[in-house]
Amino acid sequence: MSDAEPDADGEPEAPLDELFATIESRKAELPEGSYTASLFAHEKGENAVLEKIGEESTEVILAAKDDDRDELTAESADLVYHLLVLLAMKDLDLDDLRGELRERF
Repeated sequence: MSDAEPDADGEPEAPLDELFATIESRKAELPEGSYTASLFAHEKGENAVLEKIGEESTEVILAAKDDDRDELTAESADLVYHLLVLLAMKDLDLDDLRGELRERF
C-alpha cells in the first residue's frame, strides 16, 4: 500500500514527484528565504550543488558503514534532494530519469 497523498484529481502523488514540483517552483519563483531558491540564485549555484552531492554521498557511505539505519535514511534523503536540484538546474526532470531507468530494464 502506498502512503502517497492524493493530488487534485484524487490520484496518489508520489513524494518524489511532489518534491520535484516544489524544486521546479522554487527555481521559477526564487522566493526569498528558500534554501532551494538560494541554490538556483547563488552565483556558484551548480558548483554548490555538486559539492553538496559529494558531501551527502560521503555521509551516506559513512552511515552505511556504521550500520545506522536512521542516519542512512536521512542522509539518503539529503542526497536525493540535491540530485533532484541538479537535474532541475540542467533542465532534466523525473520523466527523463524514469526513461533512462526503463531503458536499463
